[in-house]
Amino acid sequence: MNAEFFEAIEDLEREKGIPREYMYDKINQAMLTAFRKDNPEAADNVVVELDEEKKRIEMFVVTDVVEEVENPAVQMTLAQAQKISKRAKVGGQIKVPVNTKELGRIAAQNAKQVIIQGIREAERGLIYDEFTTHEHEILTGEVARIDPRTGNASLKISSNSEYTDALLSVNEQIRDEVLTEGKRLKVYVIEVRKSSRGPQVLISRTHPVLVKRLFELEVPEIADGTVEIMSIAREAGSRTKMAVWSTAPDVDPIGACVGPRGGRVSSIVDELGGEKIDIVKYSEIPEEYVAAALSPAEVISVYMDEEGKSCRVIVPDNQLSLAIGKEGQNARLAAKLTGIKIDIKPESED
Repeated sequence: MNAEFFEAIEDLEREKGIPREYMYDKINQAMLTAFRKDNPEAADNVVVELDEEKKRIEMFVVTDVVEEVENPAVQMTLAQAQKISKRAKVGGQIKVPVNTKELGRIAAQNAKQVIIQGIREAERGLIYDEFTTHEHEILTGEVARIDPRTGNASLKISSNSEYTDALLSVNEQIRDEVLTEGKRLKVYVIEVRKSSRGPQVLISRTHPVLVKRLFELEVPEIADGTVEIMSIAREAGSRTKMAVWSTAPDVDPIGACVGPRGGRVSSIVDELGGEKIDIVKYSEIPEEYVAAALSPAEVISVYMDEEGKSCRVIVPDNQLSLAIGKEGQNARLAAKLTGIKIDIKPESED
């Protein structure tokens, strides 16, 4: 049985990545707990020895050799001791072997539970460690279940060989996106938390950084740092504005993001369920940046205030509704993108 036990520990390490030292420690604790339950008087005199080379597990009670026994649980006479070890002498100690088969049934069951719990804790720890490395990144998940009452979706997400469940709450779902069981989605990992039931992976489909990460995956120039995403403003499911900048004069940052025949941006639009994406060129000149951010509307002029926190924008009369956008969305996203308060006026009122 000992040989089979060590083989099982090796299998756990190989297949689940649970370090054998961790399991040895848990088994040591389990055996000590089991023995002490039926032999509380032995207290801290019990030791467990695991020998990997000889594939042997042994338990001993460290016993004092005395002339007169007062506590039989941890003391014995010289005559008794010499039956176990000829070198025993009064005042010394010997290790008295424990027959582990004689452990009480309840104590043995408790030991088994400690080991099972140890495996679960180790697996949770491995999952937590794996998914923590993917915080603020994109992972792919498959919809496992949708709560008909709340609309929250449970996703099974994977990373390398590890899997875990994650909750995509209604608030983190793209508006009007239809989720069905089995559908695969890309999600943004906001945070990974520890809990008594295992790691909690908080995910989102509405976070602005999801768009940024999708472009990093799709556009080589962003991945290698030639094109930089300077700012993103998003109203998930409807529209996103993204400001980009090129570190290389011969690379068009907008063209790189759009891709040949619009292929790069269209694949991201598809992933986001048809969400519109405006890509504009970033500028360190506030007036230029604001004018670009209000795209696709044409801008005649931009007047910044002295503090540079707000501006007045003049647009052609026939561009006013386009500049403001439906329910003010275009102007609102442009203000979020630039960090500047924008007041739009038609040319006729200037």
